[in-house]
Amino acid sequence: MATTELELTGMTCASCANRIERKLNKLDGVTATVNFATEKARVEFPETVTTAALIETVEQAGYGARVPAPVEAAPESSVSTEADLLRQRLLVSAALSIPVVLLSMVPAWQFDNWQWLCFALASPVVVWGAWPFHRAAWTNLRHGTTTMDTLVSIGVLAAYGWSVYALFWGTAGVTGMTHPFTFAIDRGDASGDLYLEAAAGVTRSCSWGATSRRARSALPERPSARSSSSAPRTSPSSTASRGSSPGSNAGCRWRSCGSATSSSSGRGRRSPPTASSSRVPRRSTWRC
Repeated sequence: MATTELELTGMTCASCANRIERKLNKLDGVTATVNFATEKARVEFPETVTTAALIETVEQAGYGARVPAPVEAAPESSVSTEADLLRQRLLVSAALSIPVVLLSMVPAWQFDNWQWLCFALASPVVVWGAWPFHRAAWTNLRHGTTTMDTLVSIGVLAAYGWSVYALFWGTAGVTGMTHPFTFAIDRGDASGDLYLEAAAGVTRSCSWGATSRRARSALPERPSARSSSSAPRTSPSSTASRGSSPGSNAGCRWRSCGSATSSSSGRGRRSPPTASSSRVPRRSTWRC
């Protein structure tokens, strides 16, 4: 059995990791474990299976995989590049979506034709800012599966699509239209309602989560708790004893006391145990 590690790309949620893990484990004799946080897969495979076959299996599932390059010869990490692109999308989406949310939620700030300004600001967010979610949803749809990207993409496109209908074919595009903020439920055809703030806000929030996860995956891995717990342990008596070298607990000693009685005849002396005396169990003390 051989063991290798694969760097994965294209994962956006935990279901993507589960899908890759299931695909790899379907191969004969292959045992795979996918870590969504680090975007890596640890695979144990027999001699009949090659690394190229593992990579091909991941690509057939709609994702990317490659063997990590040696640390000495590794070029600039693509993880940093992808994180920079996601960060750029997040900053642009936040700058464009914040005015849309404020104008849509505060009626006092809604001037004439404000809805067209919101439409102009929200369109790049829905199309360009949410493009990673649309692309992942389409890829998963081609492979007959759905993930959280499918939910995000459908929600954003539904809110944006209805707003386009209300602006061009409904009553939301007329001059002087206001979008009141109320908790009441009124009956109507909803042709004057806009949901541009929902489409832009959801995109911004999901982009924030994707950027944060990608930034965490680029951090160096911490040593596991198992390796730290396997370090040899030393007893206090071996590390701090009488005449120990200068350092921590210098001058301290480990004292083991025998069973003593509560009635003593003098300082440091013990009287013979009697029926009325209560025995104190053997104990150890740390004295400095």
